[in-house]
Amino acid sequence: MRRLEAGRSAIDDYAARVSAADRVPAPVLVLGAIVSVQFGGALAATLIPRIGAAGSVALRLIFASAILLVIVRPRLRGYRPAQWRTVVLFGIALGLMNFTFYASLAHLPLGVAVTIEFIGPLALATYLSRRRRDLVAVAAAAVGVVFISDALNVPLAQLNWTGIALALTAGGCWAAYILLATRTGADFPQLDGLAIAMLVATALVAPFGVSGAGKWDAPLLATGLGIAILSSLLPYSLELLALRRLSAAVFGILLSLEPAAAALAGLLVLNQRLHPVQLAGMALVVGASALIMSAGGLEKDPSEAAAT
Repeated sequence: MRRLEAGRSAIDDYAARVSAADRVPAPVLVLGAIVSVQFGGALAATLIPRIGAAGSVALRLIFASAILLVIVRPRLRGYRPAQWRTVVLFGIALGLMNFTFYASLAHLPLGVAVTIEFIGPLALATYLSRRRRDLVAVAAAAVGVVFISDALNVPLAQLNWTGIALALTAGGCWAAYILLATRTGADFPQLDGLAIAMLVATALVAPFGVSGAGKWDAPLLATGLGIAILSSLLPYSLELLALRRLSAAVFGILLSLEPAAAALAGLLVLNQRLHPVQLAGMALVVGASALIMSAGGLEKDPSEAAAT
């Protein structure tokens, strides 16, 4: 009886935390996700050289899905086939997005890979935008991302077309992730859909990354746990909650702050100096996001809400 009461108490506490998060402005949730991803990226930079991209993604997804399953305890009954299709596709998009982007880093400079990947959400934001001001913001963010990435300074001869294809695939998966996260948030209560999708993503990626599991020592596992929390668990949870109330078009534009945050983190943490073009790019990206947030209309309009 006490165990049952303790379980109910834990579920009630979890539901209360989700309800409190729903009261936080959606753009703040997105900004929190961006900051979390940057700290996770700093940890991942120390892990990828040791176990590779596939191993890093598999380890982080295994930890993240396990934690979500324990905390969320998703309900598996009572859903329609269409809802199951949505959450399975969400998991596939999530797994492929991570795997293909990490794989692209073996072929491309980081700045170029980030720029190519961002084509996905940027194209989605352009397609879904209904106001001229949105299109201006999309164009400014696009130019800013290119400036920040330093992609214009990389000779074409150094580019690897396999890496470009992988980064483009990651960008397409990122756009699919945004749309499917919106539908999953509408179809499943709280974070149940994310927990199920993470399990699907883990099942998809893990076979490619666990071949070297025998070499995973305690410090490596601790690093993987940190990456799981900062790069998967927190940002995906915050983004799913934000997408319940935020237009997918606006969400795609707000994500343009991520390269700017990465460039700033490089300056503060790694002492990577920014040249004037990169600073101009940061100003464009921040200005584009500020333009969107100051314009109003951050919440979904009735037609988009009906579509989800």
